[in-house]
Amino acid sequence: MTDRRSFLKSAGMAVAAASVTPFASCAANHEKNTKRLQADDRIESELIVPKGNAIPITGTFLDEISHDIPHQNWGAKEWDLDFRYMKAMGIDTVILIRSGYRKFLTYPSKYLLGKGCYMPSVDLVELFLSLADKYGMQFRFGLYDSGRYWDTGEMSYELETNKFVIDEVWKAYGHHKSFAGWYISTEISRKTKDCIQTFHEMGRMCKEISGGLPTFISPWIDGKKAVSAARSNPKEGVSIDKHEEEWNEIFDGIHEYVDA
Repeated sequence: MTDRRSFLKSAGMAVAAASVTPFASCAANHEKNTKRLQADDRIESELIVPKGNAIPITGTFLDEISHDIPHQNWGAKEWDLDFRYMKAMGIDTVILIRSGYRKFLTYPSKYLLGKGCYMPSVDLVELFLSLADKYGMQFRFGLYDSGRYWDTGEMSYELETNKFVIDEVWKAYGHHKSFAGWYISTEISRKTKDCIQTFHEMGRMCKEISGGLPTFISPWIDGKKAVSAARSNPKEGVSIDKHEEEWNEIFDGIHEYVDA
């Protein structure tokens, strides 16, 4: 029995030693490869635009409710760090790209929850405004996107819904010193049906309730690679002349209440 135990013990030690050797070898090779792959700090990039002469980026969107990427997966400490990074690189304005999309919300909207939207786990609007207050940044609030416009090309529901959103958001968050304006999140490229009336009314409501804070929109350019809510098969691009003609008409109709 003693001989058998001695044999098993010796065999086990041999197997363990054989297993450790490859791992030790891999670790050594990994350390060697890591050192070899480190960047050479002596190499300098030859910039076309000299440092400090490029147009600085001072604003960015907060895309926390998204169409096509994972969202609502950060907590307070991750956002705090991100705001610190943004502030350090010169960002002084953050824009919430949308306060809700379909059933997902960034804040506990009493009105939208009553329409069947999901209760968010964190009040991100309060979090973003508090962080903007903390780091001396400006915050622009993005309106709600029901998704119906993208499905049907019809804007009337966006206008009706955001009447309530604008009112409750200003009452709940308008006291923050960083609340600096509004973003009308409904994006268009062409003279979509009712777009002038919708943008005009949304801009008017935002300005009147907040004492004239600025409002802005973010158009996109139609074409073969664009996805339009108004057409199911956008094969043809829009000409420069047609684009100019349509947007001149849009701006003529909304400039009183939409600043940019």
